[in-house]
Amino acid sequence: MRGAGGTEGGTARFFMGFFMMAVGGYLFFQNIQVSLGFGLGYQYFSVWGVGITSGYVLIPFMFGVGMIFFNSSNVLGWLLTVASLAMLGFGVIAQTRFHLRNMSAFELLIILVLLVGGIGLFLSSLRGSSTAIRR
Repeated sequence: MRGAGGTEGGTARFFMGFFMMAVGGYLFFQNIQVSLGFGLGYQYFSVWGVGITSGYVLIPFMFGVGMIFFNSSNVLGWLLTVASLAMLGFGVIAQTRFHLRNMSAFELLIILVLLVGGIGLFLSSLRGSSTAIRR
């Protein structure tokens, strides 16, 4: 009976590689810290040399919401509101920072061996042997 990739014993390599890859990926993502630089004083964009902060983005938003409440069919009000929300969303995403937490070299090596070794073992289980290809 043939295993994964048409090789003998390929099923065991497949599951071992998948397990290593899953554990390594979990440990890798578990050690990433996410922080935001979001605040009312942080610069998002620069227009003609003038820095646009998140606080400035809320000014057209307030005008847009006011225009919508005054007249719900006002296109300018909807445009200001949607554009401000889009700029605010892009600004938050742009200010996201990813950092690996402090860990020992041993911990990092274990994570990388599990992740990359698992990927290699997983992919090698899907590859057919040279004798199986010739047949």
